[in-house]
Amino acid sequence: MKIKNLFLAAIAILALTSCDKNTDNNVDPNPNPSENGSFIVTVTPVAATAVADYLLTTDNLDEGTISTKGKGIEQDGTYRYYVTHNNKFFSMLYGQGNPGAVTVYDIQNGALNKVANSVTETVQAFAPVDEDILMMKISRDITNPTSSWYKFNTNSLTITGQGNFNTADILKNGELAHFSWIKQVGNKVFAPIFSIKACCKAGFGTAFPDQAWIAVFSYPEMKLEKVFSDNRTSYIGRYFVDGMGLTENGDLYTFSPSIASTGGEKDEFNSTKPSAITRVKSGTTEFDQSFYIDFEEISGGMIITDWLYVGDNKFVVLSTPKTSKELYTAGKVIGILDVAAKSYKKVSGGPDVKDIKLLTGNNFTKKDGTGYIGVNLTSGIGYVYKIDANTATATQGLKVEGGTITAIQHLD
Repeated sequence: MKIKNLFLAAIAILALTSCDKNTDNNVDPNPNPSENGSFIVTVTPVAATAVADYLLTTDNLDEGTISTKGKGIEQDGTYRYYVTHNNKFFSMLYGQGNPGAVTVYDIQNGALNKVANSVTETVQAFAPVDEDILMMKISRDITNPTSSWYKFNTNSLTITGQGNFNTADILKNGELAHFSWIKQVGNKVFAPIFSIKACCKAGFGTAFPDQAWIAVFSYPEMKLEKVFSDNRTSYIGRYFVDGMGLTENGDLYTFSPSIASTGGEKDEFNSTKPSAITRVKSGTTEFDQSFYIDFEEISGGMIITDWLYVGDNKFVVLSTPKTSKELYTAGKVIGILDVAAKSYKKVSGGPDVKDIKLLTGNNFTKKDGTGYIGVNLTSGIGYVYKIDANTATATQGLKVEGGTITAIQHLD
């Protein structure tokens, strides 16, 4: 698909922000408000076919009950993704190749307040960088390997910059570079890379399954400065999953789920490397060869599928047995990884794995040693569980009725 002029989105933002038809008609732009509070819980209602998420608010994740019945703000379109930055909540529609909506909220008097609604290109990676949400639309087409980035400023709520790069020129190994995610590290932007075949409808298949790469961009210019690599693991992160975590001293830790595959019709796993954790020390742009954790070894045969940094060198880790790994399925086992001690411990106090339908990947922490994870049960009920990294225990908290928890966020 040819990339449209992204500055058209800025015009759409200005127009839609300055003139909301509900506001003009003196009608509440947020019908059926949920309970007041600064925590945002996004829920996909139970339905026979795909439906849009609802945004619910609450003042407490540790107890109580919230429901989608007669409550919440309905989003337009399915496949929504969420990020919070500069005390604003961004609801982003994944348009599956088509343009996607971006709706922006803040909290006013304990309730969500819509401050902007726009249409932008659908993107495959996005993250807070300085005062912006940096977004990337990444090509997987060798006949048109041009990818695009653009900056959505969280103060002006406009697109303030854009640019392109050729993903066929980054790795120089005959395959395309596809970023699993992006993250601000100091004054740079780090982007872990999937190397993917440029032919044969290979999907995310690769002929280079036993290597990890990170691209380094300057900011705000977004000039590619270097690409550095490590052959101790397979690629970092998963599709739409951030495989990076920054600690308080600026060290960057990365995880590999070891799910590189051949692609094509058979699409078999082909990496010989274990699921593992590596490190990039603060102020450097190289992997630290003195640090390595074989996660499969310390966890008894598990692979990491996602994690949440909760402070003091500890991560709440979602994992699954190596024998049952899949390309896109998240794990159901919750544990604590201490990268300083190079130790792992399963969390106690949560529901049995067989009773879990889905764990939420977009979760909340104050980085005080605790994290809040959405746990959706096979019974159809969901709970927010508080995970204490210091004791490796889970405590059942807020009950969520009427749908599947998809994200937990917070605004002041």
